[in-house]
Amino acid sequence: MSRPAPTLRVARPTDRLEEVTAFYRDGLGLAVLAGFRDHNGFDGVTPGHPDAAWHLEFTREAGVAAGGAPSEEHLLVLYLPQEDAWQAAVRRMADHGHRPVAAHNPYWDRAGATFEDPDGYRIVLQQAAWKS
Repeated sequence: MSRPAPTLRVARPTDRLEEVTAFYRDGLGLAVLAGFRDHNGFDGVTPGHPDAAWHLEFTREAGVAAGGAPSEEHLLVLYLPQEDAWQAAVRRMADHGHRPVAAHNPYWDRAGATFEDPDGYRIVLQQAAWKS
């Protein structure tokens, strides 16, 4: 008997909730699956894909500074094996004012495009299939 795979949530705080929401929703094209205001002092948004077993969560705590990315190697990598889908994703980022940055690890520049979100965390759009 197999168990269903767990759903993965990657959560982190931000000082720029509106800008981060726009980056992931408009730039990356993720759906806003949920959101909340003033839940025990927190505001939050949950972007993701409705059919995926993963999603992100960004929260802002009233009166608490979250800061930015601790290094250029804090990455989320989205694998887009179909070239047309990858090109469309890169174009959508550009259409929303986001320009690629050089990856800290040059591996990601070989078949990908790296973007920084408003907090300095990096997203790699990798034009490849993930292989274990």
